[in-house]
Amino acid sequence: MIVALDGTVLVVAQPSMRRDLGASVAQVQWTSTAYLLTVAAFLVVAGRLGDRYGHPRLAITGVLGFAAASAGIALAPGVGWVIALRAAQGFFGALLQPATLALLRLAYPPDRLAAPVAVRTSAIGVAAAAGPLLGGLLVAHLGWRAVFVVNVPLALAIAVLILAVRVPEPERTGAGRPPLGSAALLVAAVAALVHALAGVPAYGWTAPPTLLGLGGAAGLGVLLVRWERRAAHPLVPAAVARSMPVMASMALLLTSSGALSGALFTATFLLQDVRGLGAYDTALRLLPLTAVMVAGAPLAGVAQRRFGARRIALAGTGLVALGIAGLCTEALTGAGGAVLGAGFAAVMVTATGTVVGDAPPGYAGVIGGLKQTATNAGPAFGIALAAGSGAGTAAGAGAGAGVTPALLALAALAAVGLLPASLLPGRPRGAAAGDLVGEDAGQRGERAPAAHGPADREGR
Repeated sequence: MIVALDGTVLVVAQPSMRRDLGASVAQVQWTSTAYLLTVAAFLVVAGRLGDRYGHPRLAITGVLGFAAASAGIALAPGVGWVIALRAAQGFFGALLQPATLALLRLAYPPDRLAAPVAVRTSAIGVAAAAGPLLGGLLVAHLGWRAVFVVNVPLALAIAVLILAVRVPEPERTGAGRPPLGSAALLVAAVAALVHALAGVPAYGWTAPPTLLGLGGAAGLGVLLVRWERRAAHPLVPAAVARSMPVMASMALLLTSSGALSGALFTATFLLQDVRGLGAYDTALRLLPLTAVMVAGAPLAGVAQRRFGARRIALAGTGLVALGIAGLCTEALTGAGGAVLGAGFAAVMVTATGTVVGDAPPGYAGVIGGLKQTATNAGPAFGIALAAGSGAGTAAGAGAGAGVTPALLALAALAAVGLLPASLLPGRPRGAAAGDLVGEDAGQRGERAPAAHGPADREGR
């Protein structure tokens, strides 16, 4: 929740930060890009470290480091310090995010995960909705530095809760040396991909910087796959890589989060640059969408337990595509926004619940990291797609010309998610913790822990 709040509250603070520090537009953009790069690059590595050394320890380290970095930003004398500390904040945020999902997996068996995952989704929605409103009030009355000061007491309160709540300790899966080679290749590949996508609004899809970044990311990805196949202790275990529900869920999260973020980028551009609304008024226009998302998450959890992940994910994906197409005329103010919020809540709850519930014993952290990587890389791709389709590139009276093509492209991206949604489990899960859908113990890969080993018993 604190990570989601920090990500949205900063948007309102950036203009004031730019004036106060005398920064350029590119430097202010890097206050966001530096965070995005580090958090996306280190999520899977952080999840693997949690599986090896313990998720409560990683969560404490992450939340305290996040607080320290926030305090440093509040005291930063120049924009260079802000950029560097935002990168550090992203690293500690990467430690924190997979740990929260892994702790849920340890505390609840798969057939009871839908409700806590729905609560987590609602909390993230509340934080994302409150961020621009809280940021506007803080910047107006106390200045942009107060946006980061508020993180400190919140992080300390979370640290106290983590220390107070005891969860079962899983079987550690980190025998042997840490997979440093795989981790380095993954960090480089994700960083190259996110950096290339973040530059699309400025350079376009066919510019040399974009093509070089995408080509570099693809090359590093090929090297990573070859390295993983030969590694004695791979970063992504065979039991995870061979799980169809896990892989399908992450593909669905990638397409849906990308479509939603691209739609928000496009609609925000339309409301501010074409219709002349301020940041605070724009945030108010977003409240109906986020309100439906928050209210719909618990309902999606109940529906998943009754009808199964596949049906709810298919319905949610269809609603996301229809909602984005409906924004062509409504720009988040009518039924299109409500449909989009309801659909995304259904997708998030079902896909997240499937990912976490299908985590083999001892690998909840790495799966949580993969899930968070998908939901962080998806928005970068969605915004790049929107910008490449014409949103935000025109000026003056014709500034809204690229809105409809961009939204239709994003609706098509959401519709692609129907394929992975159709691969999710078709009925409510009743299997034991750690059982992969459609697989027996002999199909999980030779390095998977036993299905009913110590971690399985403790996860109950």
